[in-house]
Amino acid sequence: MENQAIGLLDSHCHLADEAFIGDLGEVVGRARDAGLEQILCILAAGNQAEYKQAKRLQKLWPKVCFAIGVHPHQAAEYAGRFDEVVRDVREAIEVEPLVRVVGEIGLDYHYDFSPRDVQREVFHRQVTLARELRLPVSIHTREAETDTLAILEKAGRRELRGVFHCFAGNASLADHALALGFHISFSGMITFKRSEALRAIASEVPGDRLLIETDAPYLAPVPHRGKRNEPAWVSRVLEVLAEVRGTTVELLSEQVMTNFRALVRP
Repeated sequence: MENQAIGLLDSHCHLADEAFIGDLGEVVGRARDAGLEQILCILAAGNQAEYKQAKRLQKLWPKVCFAIGVHPHQAAEYAGRFDEVVRDVREAIEVEPLVRVVGEIGLDYHYDFSPRDVQREVFHRQVTLARELRLPVSIHTREAETDTLAILEKAGRRELRGVFHCFAGNASLADHALALGFHISFSGMITFKRSEALRAIASEVPGDRLLIETDAPYLAPVPHRGKRNEPAWVSRVLEVLAEVRGTTVELLSEQVMTNFRALVRP
């Protein structure tokens, strides 16, 4: 699909990551050549190196927008000083006018890099802030579905919107996310040989709740699996998603772009 200008979208990538410091311009060039119109770049709150890279990215791609938050892996840095989570994220949003999302935030009980009680409190504080600012949230959840849903449910179905990014859960999690009014975003994982169950879920998500992403530099799709991922390869995610949903890449690309703009309001 490269060089086909059909209006692609990468709704979640980490182009401010150190993995792209050496060739950010080339990565952006390949994304544009692949037809990408819009990306949402994720920033880690308080990470000055990522803030600096974000400024470079803005010059290269003025239409970029950003999400910012404290990832569950870094939640331990705020143990015992939870008020500073809200302060740091709020200040970052105030400084960067292109922030449109609070994220990625959530819970990760697989790696447990941060104590679970600390993760939950940091997550809760950021969800509360997003409600106050009327911004959507980008949710990371791994082996923590029950607690993730409980925190979101407590926040209120009408007061909070967002997306379960890089969805890798089961049908029950998808149903609960949709019931909460959330979008579901699929990554290169749907191209993996053993992802039949994930593709089945992707085929059933309502069209107006779908998003696509790379999560670059992670999770490169087949046939690039094992390499550093980049936004240009979101075209492969779109192809597979269109195939399992029985539609065309053109129609699906238009749909996910509409969904993104309605949710994120870039």
